[in-house]
Amino acid sequence: MPGIDECLLEAMRLPGARGAALVDWTSGLALGTVGESPGGDQEAAAVEAAELARLAAEQHAFAAGADAGGEGEGDGADPPVEDLIISNRDSYHVLRFVPTSFDSSVCLHLWLARAEGNLALARIRLGEMAGRLVLG
Repeated sequence: MPGIDECLLEAMRLPGARGAALVDWTSGLALGTVGESPGGDQEAAAVEAAELARLAAEQHAFAAGADAGGEGEGDGADPPVEDLIISNRDSYHVLRFVPTSFDSSVCLHLWLARAEGNLALARIRLGEMAGRLVLG
């Protein structure tokens, strides 16, 4: 099971990856970063990613349907959103929520170059990484 550094390095092996970070979306703190950062400032990018993640996670309109009612009981419920995808003219930003045993307030942020990146592959691989990530 990979830790933060191994997970971020694995994310950087994805086609078109420009940068990756693990962000605590309640505080805006980057728990780890690798590669470039949008705007050139890793701390500012972490805070901005956290704001987007928090906004999506706290909205009941984005929650799973009623069939998922029993999941997430006990050690802190998972966020209602699996991931966010933000696209612009030259890149994609994928924020993947990481289920944790404590309070599920962590997400992976991957920045992909649009020309070289494969959004579907990135989304699948980030989901796999989030499931294997060991925090602690």
